[in-house]
Amino acid sequence: MRIVVTRQVPEAALVVLRRAGEVWVSGEDRPLTPDELREAVRGADAVVSMLHDRIDGSVADAAGPGLKVLANVAVGHDNVDVPALTERGVIVTNTPGVLTDATADLAFGLLLAVTRRIGEGERLLRARRPWSFHLGFMLGSGLQGKTLGVIGLGQIGQAMAHRARAFGMRIVYSGRSRAKAEVESALQAEHLPFLDLLKAADVVSLHCPLTPETRHLIDAEALGAMKHSAFLINTTRGPVVDEAALADALLRREIAGAGLDVFEKEPEVEQRLLEMDNVVVTPHLGSATVETRTEMALLAARNVEAILGGESPINEVRPAGGGS
Repeated sequence: MRIVVTRQVPEAALVVLRRAGEVWVSGEDRPLTPDELREAVRGADAVVSMLHDRIDGSVADAAGPGLKVLANVAVGHDNVDVPALTERGVIVTNTPGVLTDATADLAFGLLLAVTRRIGEGERLLRARRPWSFHLGFMLGSGLQGKTLGVIGLGQIGQAMAHRARAFGMRIVYSGRSRAKAEVESALQAEHLPFLDLLKAADVVSLHCPLTPETRHLIDAEALGAMKHSAFLINTTRGPVVDEAALADALLRREIAGAGLDVFEKEPEVEQRLLEMDNVVVTPHLGSATVETRTEMALLAARNVEAILGGESPINEVRPAGGGS
């Protein structure tokens, strides 16, 4: 069995993959170009892909009829044309669950950083600028009694809401469907229509997947519906937010600030956002702990091992409407 890994992964995952076949790992410290990717996968029985690999029917065709599994090292799979691969008999897998806490931690870190002006304060000190404590110095926004609006109350959205509850925040949420009654009860969460959530929330945190319906979900109209004192947090996928519209809204002070870990055209970032003190940015660090990234790679490797060994996958992604 030939197993292609498109970027470096932790050694623990390679140990699992080597039990299943001969492993080739890209030596490039960057995403492969489309041509490089198609060349790399030729003759592959399994491909372990990363977030910025675009895996479509042409990649599956380049691999050939022996391709059995595409293991995406991520929860989201918007980089994979799942219907095209499924039509070709390729099983697509992802890595849910293992990155829930790490991503929620980062999201809440962004929330604290932007509301309490942590990055701005650190930059002031590092610039050796003079300062003096007084009661009006660098005032931020407290969280107690404020409302967190969670868009997408899945595993990560729930973990974010639990953290917010510990800080005394009220939870409202919006999504394709209502959460189970026990989830609402545990979080004391109220389901609201999308527009009502935007109007009610002091902080809007995005945890929905990227789909055609959620692309630019947060656009100029949505930003205009938010409170002038509200903050936006995005740790899901960059294109859920129209970055140009966000920059416009921040410049017009339509909202108070933003904390962003993902971007519309990664690794590029809307330049105006980088010039604003009320924007906190991190380079897609949501799952970036040693423990979490290792578990993600291990789960992908175990999916490959199971499928090449004739067993059922641990986590299978099916086309919309085809189950889960």
